Amino acid sequence: MQQLKRQLADAILAALDAAGADHGQTTESVYGMLEYPPSPELGELSLPCFKLSRTLRKPPQAIASELAEKINLELAAASPTGGYLNFKVSPEYFTRGVIQKIIAEGENYGRSNEGEGKTIVLDYSSPNIAKPFHLGHLGTTVIGHSLRLLHEFRGYRCISINHLGDWGTSLGKQIAAYKLWGSREQVEQGGVDELVALYVRFHEEAEKDESLWERARREFALLEGGDTENTELWKWFIELSIEEYKKTYRQLGIEFDYYLGESFYSDKMAEQVELMRQKGLLKIDEGASIVDLSEYGMPPCLILKSDGTTLYPTRDIAAAVYRYNTFHFDRCIYVTSAGQSLHFAQWFKVVELMGYPWADRLVHVPYGTMSVGGMKLGTRSGNTILLKDLFKLSIDKVKEIMSEKGTELDDADKVAEDVGVGAIVFGYLANSRIKDISFDLQEALNFDGNTGPYAQYTYARTCSVLAKAKEAGYSAEAYTGEYTPNAAELELAKALSLFGEKVYDALAQYEPSIIVRYILDICASFNRFYNSCRILGAEREEEVRFRLGLVRATNITLGSALHLVCMRTPAKI
Repeated sequence: MQQLKRQLADAILAALDAAGADHGQTTESVYGMLEYPPSPELGELSLPCFKLSRTLRKPPQAIASELAEKINLELAAASPTGGYLNFKVSPEYFTRGVIQKIIAEGENYGRSNEGEGKTIVLDYSSPNIAKPFHLGHLGTTVIGHSLRLLHEFRGYRCISINHLGDWGTSLGKQIAAYKLWGSREQVEQGGVDELVALYVRFHEEAEKDESLWERARREFALLEGGDTENTELWKWFIELSIEEYKKTYRQLGIEFDYYLGESFYSDKMAEQVELMRQKGLLKIDEGASIVDLSEYGMPPCLILKSDGTTLYPTRDIAAAVYRYNTFHFDRCIYVTSAGQSLHFAQWFKVVELMGYPWADRLVHVPYGTMSVGGMKLGTRSGNTILLKDLFKLSIDKVKEIMSEKGTELDDADKVAEDVGVGAIVFGYLANSRIKDISFDLQEALNFDGNTGPYAQYTYARTCSVLAKAKEAGYSAEAYTGEYTPNAAELELAKALSLFGEKVYDALAQYEPSIIVRYILDICASFNRFYNSCRILGAEREEEVRFRLGLVRATNITLGSALHLVCMRTPAKI
């Protein structure tokens, strides 16, 4: 549809030029004005002429009528309706042009080279060392990875970084807890779960014994000073944690290019603090070093505590400088909760004030909170829902559903994992990222609702039709002769034509939910087509061939779209 919109924009601009008036429009501006009418009877695209009336000094109705007379296109008929110029596109454009294009391009359909030569660094997931990978980490992980896949799909070079929380006083608490109540044998057996139990116990005991807080600070000070014992413990905790996290990442189909925690930048912060001093940005406030941001409507950005220790902004600034010097990014994207929006706004501004010309390439992508039944999550209290436990529960429920339906597959366990994990991912990404979400597993696993299993089942249905067609000796190439589509066929072809545009919109808004909603639109259109049109059993040969082409085009587009939102695509469910 993007190609069609550009053709229409060129034709409209030519008509405006022919009118001889100073309209002040370009192909890009006209393209941006085109919209989809609220009713299919009005056509496939529409140009509101209200914006043009100001420069042309004519009523929008008159502009629409004049443009309709001057535009002559074979692929679309122009007609004025009030202040709108509507375009009714020839069905052949969709039944031949679009379907043939999809089949010819295959997995490249919807891709582009717009990002060629450009580098995107993405910072996402970033769990804290010795802490569980819980439900609260799902948002940053799947939104971040979906954004990586979307950028790669449009030709960008992407670098993913897992910014592990492997430094700070929490590590002092963890070391103290281990020395007081833990053992190597216990931790080796229990892994991160045992470390979490020790961390929770520390907070419980500290409520009764305040001296434990000081003990934690001492342990972290020893770590900062290079103490051998604490350094070895710290490295061991990191190793155990990454090993555990990678199990979850494998289930999600995610790999990172780099695991670079906060500690990696420890020796890179002093240079940036000194630059702030040289620029006259640092002020002393009750012994602490701050950057005053009141001029920009923000609280001060704390750079150094009164004891000279660094904080999150200091580390983030050092990390950003390192990333630019190393990767020369065109954008550096941070996917974190909306609760951190002020933090990012503050240190982004500090980077700008430091004089770095790439400061405007830093992007914060916030997302809302996630709860289950309204229950808040917190490691300190031990009130967590581990993602691995939720995945297992979902996978087990899918196995139950498959058993009840009598589904027998050679790779049943893998399919159950693909569907069970996918249900959670899809259920999360279906919502606008900034919204707070209350997750319902039962709803997410509904095969008949707007869910991941429904989308995967629809994809599997296209695979089944194509497999049966192959057995019957049919090719899934689109029919190239004359063919008049019915309403269901045309609706599906139109839906498929929108893929590239939806990818563009999702990237522009950093919003994977646009792709999820598009997937559901394709599924709805395909299933209406499937239920109303005989395919292999159609009466005429041209019907069989065209409909198989339509199924193949759906299979390609739906498969690519599901991949872009971190979903696997089993051929049988």
